[in-house]
Amino acid sequence: MSETLTVLLADRPIGTLTALPDDASLFAFDEAYAADAARPVLSQSYLSAAGELRTATRISRARLPQWFSNLLPEGPLRTYLARRGNIHPNREFQLLTLLGDDLPGAVRVRRQGAAPRRAGKHRSEPPLSGETPLRFSLAGVQLKFSALSGPRRGLTIPASGSGGDWIVKLPSVTYPAVPENESVMLSLAAAVGIAVPEHRLVSLDAIEGLPELGPFAGRKALAVRRFDRSAAGPVHMEDLAQVFGVFPDSKYEKVGYTRIAELIGLVMGERAAQDFIARLAFVVLTGNGDMHLKNWSLLYADGRTPMLSPAYDLVSTVPYIPQDRLALNLAGAKEFAAVTRERFRRLADRAALPARETLATVDRIVNGVRSAWPAVQRDSEIPDDIATRITAHMKLVTL
Repeated sequence: MSETLTVLLADRPIGTLTALPDDASLFAFDEAYAADAARPVLSQSYLSAAGELRTATRISRARLPQWFSNLLPEGPLRTYLARRGNIHPNREFQLLTLLGDDLPGAVRVRRQGAAPRRAGKHRSEPPLSGETPLRFSLAGVQLKFSALSGPRRGLTIPASGSGGDWIVKLPSVTYPAVPENESVMLSLAAAVGIAVPEHRLVSLDAIEGLPELGPFAGRKALAVRRFDRSAAGPVHMEDLAQVFGVFPDSKYEKVGYTRIAELIGLVMGERAAQDFIARLAFVVLTGNGDMHLKNWSLLYADGRTPMLSPAYDLVSTVPYIPQDRLALNLAGAKEFAAVTRERFRRLADRAALPARETLATVDRIVNGVRSAWPAVQRDSEIPDDIATRITAHMKLVTL
């Protein structure tokens, strides 16, 4: 028997997602949404080059359509939430149903016939079955939870409902001081003019409602304010895996940084493209080998006009993986040492961006990072050995 979910965008029904036999699924736009010339944008992937809505339906086998599959968590976070909800991690339709009230951006899903719920403030709910799951999808691999902010800057992980306005990112069981690493990278990016979300390091012992911490007890987490939440309610967003129609497990493949720059220039203009170039130069100089398609996102503050979201997941990976490479291809290069100003010139030419402005952006970021790094590092909590490896990488990069 098929099951159908209503897909809502900022509380407006825009389509349906139907489960078919053998774990197939089908998404279809609502006719009224498709006919509305002033409709909010769900995704660039559903728009033609002329900006027309593409309404053709296609059955997706074994998993959700790409755009909806990318709303779900990956890795340990998916396993944890699926276990709490008594769902097999591969049953994407059921997992989306469980997590449907706190998805990234302004999209929600609900079973047809279920009472409507307005997005926004946290609400408590009765258990779905058995133990109430922590209902936060927060796409990505790292174990993290959505938190509610309270008086005196306190944070609480609610047990159910629609989540909160902060993300709490737990330490890694594999690599030391990842929260401290990301915190200093966010601060360094802000120092050179890159937009980043508000963030702070917090003691895990001071966060209410976390599950059993085990090896994390006594350590610090990184709290990041959610840029897809505002006082007026959720702000719609999509990551570039959704934009390019790529499944999460192909986030390191199929699309390179040149194509991303070209798309941003076409859809959002040269200023946004230069913002992307600035962030890409920062990624190269700081040795971040994990800036795949899901670590770049578009925000729709007015529901229709895309803009680059604040930069996030800025972690220097080279202290942990000395031979690490870029997550995606940059004008024919992935090795950090092979990324030169000439590579950025080639990227500009292929993406139809002005080379002179592109190289000026690269120079501004390189000079700014090298100038700001000593003070930002000194004021941070990053361990000296990790900071030393980052410094050594910056000296080796030939930009």
